Amino acid sequence: MKNLKLRSEIGRLGDLKLSYKCLISLCIISPLIMMQTALAKPATGITQAAQTLHQQLLVIDSHLDTALHLARPDWDILTPHHYADDFSQVDWPRMQQGGLKAGFWAIYTPQGTRTPQANAESTTQALATAVRIQDLARQYPQQFALAKTADELRANAVQGRHSIILSIENATPLASSPTKMLGVFERLGVRMLGLVHSKNNDFADSSTDQPEWQGLSPAGQQLVKAAACHGMIIDVSHASDQVLDQVLQISNAPVIASHSSSKAIYDHPRNLDDQRIRQLATKGGVIQVTTYPAYMGQLDSNPVRQAAQSQLFAGFKQPALLTQTTINQLAARQQQLEHDYPLQHAPNLERFMQHLLHVLKLVGAEHVGIGADWDGGGGVKGLEDVSALPQITARLLAAGYSAQEIKNIWGENLLRLLQQAEQLKRSCQ
Repeated sequence: MKNLKLRSEIGRLGDLKLSYKCLISLCIISPLIMMQTALAKPATGITQAAQTLHQQLLVIDSHLDTALHLARPDWDILTPHHYADDFSQVDWPRMQQGGLKAGFWAIYTPQGTRTPQANAESTTQALATAVRIQDLARQYPQQFALAKTADELRANAVQGRHSIILSIENATPLASSPTKMLGVFERLGVRMLGLVHSKNNDFADSSTDQPEWQGLSPAGQQLVKAAACHGMIIDVSHASDQVLDQVLQISNAPVIASHSSSKAIYDHPRNLDDQRIRQLATKGGVIQVTTYPAYMGQLDSNPVRQAAQSQLFAGFKQPALLTQTTINQLAARQQQLEHDYPLQHAPNLERFMQHLLHVLKLVGAEHVGIGADWDGGGGVKGLEDVSALPQITARLLAAGYSAQEIKNIWGENLLRLLQQAEQLKRSCQ
C-alpha cells in the first residue's frame, strides 16, 4: 500500500508539472502536422508481399512520446482513436495495424531554468512519467510488457505483447545527482539516455540553442562515460554537432540518433550531415530517421495561422485536466482553422523516403532505422500515424532492399545496440 500511495503521489505531482510537448511543439515549431484530418486508417495500396513481410518483422520505433497522452484522465490506449478527434497517433489497435512490436517510450521533461529547484522538479516529473509508462504493463499485461534486455524484447514479441523500453529525452532529471539518478533510472528500466533537448542543459549544448559548453560540459563528459556501466545507449538527437563529435570520441556505450534526419536533404540544425552520419556508422552507431515535418523540408509560413494555433493550444500545458469532450472541441476548432488557413506545401511520405534512402545509400542497412517521433510532432502526409508503418516496408521493397536488410532497419540494429549495452554493463561489473 505504501508503494501504491507513493506511485499515486508521484503521478499527481508529475501531472501538475507536465508540459504537453507534442501539441505545444506542433503549434510553435511545426504546425504542418495539424493539417491531418482523416487519419488512423489502415495502410492501403500495399502489395500482399509487403504486408506479409511487415507482419513478420520485429518492428521497433526508437522514439515514442505517447506517455504524454497517458496523463489525460479519460484517454484509453486500448481504444481506437483518430488524430482528427484527439491528436493521438499511437494506440493498441493502430499498433496492431502497423505491426509495431516494441518502442522506446520517452521520459520527456522540458528544459527549465537550471536552478536546483527546477532540476528537482524535473526529476519528480521524470519519475512520474516513468511510473505512468510502467503502469501500462501492470494494467494491460496481455498487451504490454516492460523489456530491459534484447532477449526480453524478443520473448515479448513471441507472446504477442508490445515491449516497452524506457528512454530519457533530456538528461536534466539527472542533474542534481548524476551518479545516483543513473542508477535509479537504470533500475526503472531506462536503456537509452538522450543528453539534451531544444535548449542547453548542464550536460550538453543543444543543436537549436547558442553554444555554451562547445559540446559536452565536464559533467556531460562524466555522464557519458558513466552511462556505459549502467547499460544505456547514448542518444545524440537534439544535441549539437560538437556534442556528437565528442560523444563518438569518449563513449564506450553504443551511440544512436533516435529521431534525426539528413542535412544533405534538408539543412536543419536537428539533422546530421553526411560526414557525421558516416562517423556514427563507423563507430557502430545507428541513425533513426524521423518523420518530424520541420526536419523534412521548408514549411509554409503563416503568422496568422501560427498565432491562432498558439491560442488554440494554450490550455494543453496541463493534460491531466483535459477531458475527451474538451479535446474533441479543440479538434473541431483545429479543423476550422485548417479550412480558414490551408497549408499549400507539406512534406509527405515521398519526402520521408528521400531522407531514409539517402542515409541507407550512405552507410547501409546495418546503421539505419526509424524513429518517427509519434505523439511528439512526427507524422507527414501518407505517414499520419503508427498504422501506416507498412507503407515504409513497401517502399523499401520497391527500392530493392532485401527482407534481411529491411529486418535490420526495423529492429535488428536496435537490438544489436541493446545487446552491446548489456555486455558493457556486465564488463563493468
